[in-house]
Amino acid sequence: MIKISAKRLNTLKAGFKNLKIAVIGDMMLDCYFWGDVKRISPEAPVPIVEVENEFYRFGGAANVALNILKLGGIPHPIGVIGSDNYGAIFSSLVNETGITDAGIVTDDSRPTTTKTRVIADHQHMVRIDKESKQYLNKEVQNKVYKYLETHIKELNGIILQDYNKGVLTPWLIEKIISLANKNKVLVTVDPKFNNFFLYKNVTVFKPNRKEAEDVLGIKIKNDEDISEVGQKLLEKLNAKNVLLTLGEGGIAVFEKGKTEKRMPTKARKVADVSGAGDTVISTLTMAIASGANILEASYLANYAGGLVCEEVGIVPIEIDKLFNTVAEEIK
Repeated sequence: MIKISAKRLNTLKAGFKNLKIAVIGDMMLDCYFWGDVKRISPEAPVPIVEVENEFYRFGGAANVALNILKLGGIPHPIGVIGSDNYGAIFSSLVNETGITDAGIVTDDSRPTTTKTRVIADHQHMVRIDKESKQYLNKEVQNKVYKYLETHIKELNGIILQDYNKGVLTPWLIEKIISLANKNKVLVTVDPKFNNFFLYKNVTVFKPNRKEAEDVLGIKIKNDEDISEVGQKLLEKLNAKNVLLTLGEGGIAVFEKGKTEKRMPTKARKVADVSGAGDTVISTLTMAIASGANILEASYLANYAGGLVCEEVGIVPIEIDKLFNTVAEEIK
């Protein structure tokens, strides 16, 4: 079990303030239509949803940037939106939160990645996705990289948040990691299936159980399987650390040359797991950048993920809630 003293906890919390973290990846907009169903359409046997409320939230890498902000950091989101109505809504959300949009590139050739959820009578009726999964063209890739290159010396960390929507191309992945390592800036990765093994030589690689199973072709059934998967990923990726999230099974932490560590889930009552992965990678990165070792950072990230699972919907973690809750436990 990881032990963190109250003094150490306060030191880490103070270290979170104003850390500059670049979040590079697939920026998304989540759209919600809430309403009631009172009749069936005469045009087809489908319910008619009478919309009472419509609102928008950050999704994907943008939600990670919001988590960084709520944890006391200064996020630098770097990604792409389309020249469309959803792109305008995304930009207005960015401005409302006070997050810089200097690293957001507008690409006329693709839509803003948007997930629209229709919810009626507390039931999720349908989700409509608008997106392109094509890789960014070379011109846009260069814009993304040049922005990072210009600001690299200001940064305390970089998060690569990949949802396989085309922003993190093989070329960008290699260039970003190389640039970060050259400038001694920590890099954490939340991967998806595509390009999984291109994320080499990073500080922390954080797949979940399903992602690891799919890529390695291994069904994780027991503790031995967890150990095998973690060690394989350490070796294949030459990562300094691998953090394998296991849902209700908590997390497993693998560090080069050291014994693996397990941490049980901190979710006391799971209401919604949406966004938990975003919160984990955000907290993990902020903690390491503040001076935490991988076990301390994983402990805080595990706690943060558990806390947001107790909320309904995608809710970012608040720094005071995280540290006050941990402080209560270690008393």
